[in-house]
Amino acid sequence: MKKIFTLIALFACVGMIAAQETVLSSSNTPQQVLIQPQHFGYLSYNDVLHAMPQYQQAMKSLEELKKTYDQEMERAEQDFSKKFTEYLDGQKTFPENIMLKRQKELQQLMEQSLHFQKEAQELLTKAEEELMEPVHTLLKDAINAVGKKRNYAYVLNTDVNAYPYISSDGENCTDAVLIELGIK
Repeated sequence: MKKIFTLIALFACVGMIAAQETVLSSSNTPQQVLIQPQHFGYLSYNDVLHAMPQYQQAMKSLEELKKTYDQEMERAEQDFSKKFTEYLDGQKTFPENIMLKRQKELQQLMEQSLHFQKEAQELLTKAEEELMEPVHTLLKDAINAVGKKRNYAYVLNTDVNAYPYISSDGENCTDAVLIELGIK
């Protein structure tokens, strides 16, 4: 009886080893993977952006704001120049305490002017970001819509010669995006 159990165990082991070899040999067989070329679009983001009327309006608003800040800086410079000229003219006749007072005033005006220039630049940068955010969102949405309609895997931005070569699988989708934006 002991021999029968040993023989059954031996056959079972041989069967398991054969089954493992079958699994291993089938997993080592190279499988063919079909790779299909992906259809994609490309455009110059900046060209489309600059063609948008919303971009033109944002730039016009930004230019008007910049002009306002420039006028205020010019007024401050004229005020400083006037006070500096008065200081130079009276330098020989003013008593020392008036000279020190005028010097302090000039120093404060210069510091205020520099602070205003820095603040104006920061405000202009923030204003540009705020004005351009909806324009960029609109353009991004149009690109996404065109990509979905044309079943693109992706859309490349060709600005700054980022893609000097694009295969024939790609399609210039600039006109489609302009149409989606209602420009063409």
